[in-house]
Amino acid sequence: MIKLSKTRLSYGDRCLFANASMLVRSGDKIGLVGPNGAGKTSVFRLITGEETPDEGQVILEGSPVIGYFSQETGEMAGRSVIDEVLSGAGRLAEMGRQIAELEQRMSEGEPLSEAEMDRYGELQMEFAHRGGYDLENSAESILSGLGIGPDRWQDAVETFSGGWKMRIALAKILLLNPDVLLIDEPTNHLDIESILWLEEWLKQFAGAVVMTSHDRAFMTRICTRTVEVAGGTITTYSGDYDFYLQEREIRREQLIAAQRRQQAMLAKEEEFIARFAARASHAAQVQSRVKNLEKIERIVVPPDPKTMKIEWPPIQRSGDVVATMEDLGKAWELPGGGSHPVFSGISGVVERTNRIAVTGINGAGKSTLLKVLTGQTAPSQGSSQLGAGVQVGYFSQYSGDVLNPDNTILEEVQQRLPLAPIGTIKSILGSFQFSGDESDKKISVLSGGEKSRVILACILAQPVNFLVLDEPTNHLDITSREVLLDALQRFEGTIMIVSHDRWFLQHLVNRVFEIDHGRMRIYEGDYQYYLEARSPATAAS
Repeated sequence: MIKLSKTRLSYGDRCLFANASMLVRSGDKIGLVGPNGAGKTSVFRLITGEETPDEGQVILEGSPVIGYFSQETGEMAGRSVIDEVLSGAGRLAEMGRQIAELEQRMSEGEPLSEAEMDRYGELQMEFAHRGGYDLENSAESILSGLGIGPDRWQDAVETFSGGWKMRIALAKILLLNPDVLLIDEPTNHLDIESILWLEEWLKQFAGAVVMTSHDRAFMTRICTRTVEVAGGTITTYSGDYDFYLQEREIRREQLIAAQRRQQAMLAKEEEFIARFAARASHAAQVQSRVKNLEKIERIVVPPDPKTMKIEWPPIQRSGDVVATMEDLGKAWELPGGGSHPVFSGISGVVERTNRIAVTGINGAGKSTLLKVLTGQTAPSQGSSQLGAGVQVGYFSQYSGDVLNPDNTILEEVQQRLPLAPIGTIKSILGSFQFSGDESDKKISVLSGGEKSRVILACILAQPVNFLVLDEPTNHLDITSREVLLDALQRFEGTIMIVSHDRWFLQHLVNRVFEIDHGRMRIYEGDYQYYLEARSPATAAS
């Protein structure tokens, strides 16, 4: 259906990949992986025609309909939510208009030509195949699945925040029901309920899918093939993400072994040339071997991608009771008067070494609860109190907003750790992939993932014993998430965390606090226990 053949793409002096090939077949479910900046988005742009390869071809057989969901929502204004989503039907909407026009002519007794009747039949078949006759119902179903209920379908799109606009943009692409669906980080800004719905939708989707995602569980459950963009090339693996990790390591070991054999052979050849170069009797042999060496393509083993290396400073032991909540409630004051209740009547105890996931749909009050516990905002009723010897490290999903854009990375961390020697700070930054000149980059030019790493460096470098983390995995790629997971598993203190990454939670937490309709339920077990207790069908999915 889609084929990249011997393609090369570069920006200026930087070559993303060369002599690279990739095949997307009908019905494929492909996970597109690789380090940030390797060229995954550029592959999408080549397929959509937004980029042209420097060499090679991008072949689209049969003129497939392509739907592309990116992290750029574009202009959204002047329509209701439902009308905005319906506008995404594109060609399908145009087909509906043409069918309606032909039917109008027939109803008025106007005869159609043979060619027009043939065209009418073709339009009807394709329109039905793509679900055109159920378009509005499909739009409503998709919006509900993505967490936008009927009470908001007629609201103007410009009244929604950026995260909710991303959901509307995703709904538009899904409604298109294309032959090939390209989706770049679709789970960003989705809560777990919406992620599970999207997971099922994509499993049932008849077309081909090529997707990037930092959510390992999401990608593993959907994608049956993996394509890696890394090291200046594109490599296909005939399995899911877990298979890819194993096979990549095997291929790397084989490549290292082949390089060693080649280097041993080259050393022998070079030794022969050096020994007999001055002897006239061996001149022909020497020249022949020199020419052969020049023709040999050297085996190159790509370097391992840089990853964070988090080492904890020694921490002070806190009391056995880390935090208590008694009849805790919070309501936000509204600008025009009145208040918006978030939760009430919450009581519970956080004990030392607990690793607690705080769950609930978007807007349930997860972030608010963490803010109350850490003293970022005062409760409206009841009380929360930290225990003896508790030292809090708080990470907000909006922490990037409190960074000074005029500071360099080094200056930002220095201000937060004023007593630390410069060597210690540089070592910390090196652990978070900011080495050498990178520490002199301005905060204003950093990506979301880089800002998250700066905040994590500030928090994790301090001797805290109670980590309160609100979406720490946002903007981090899978490798960085797994490094962070490993570090948190080794952390000797107490953790409360909000995250929509199921893989992360399943391998970390031992208790779950769920906020639902303003109340909190406590599950005394790990995340899998929580899923099973909450919904056996969900846990098995």
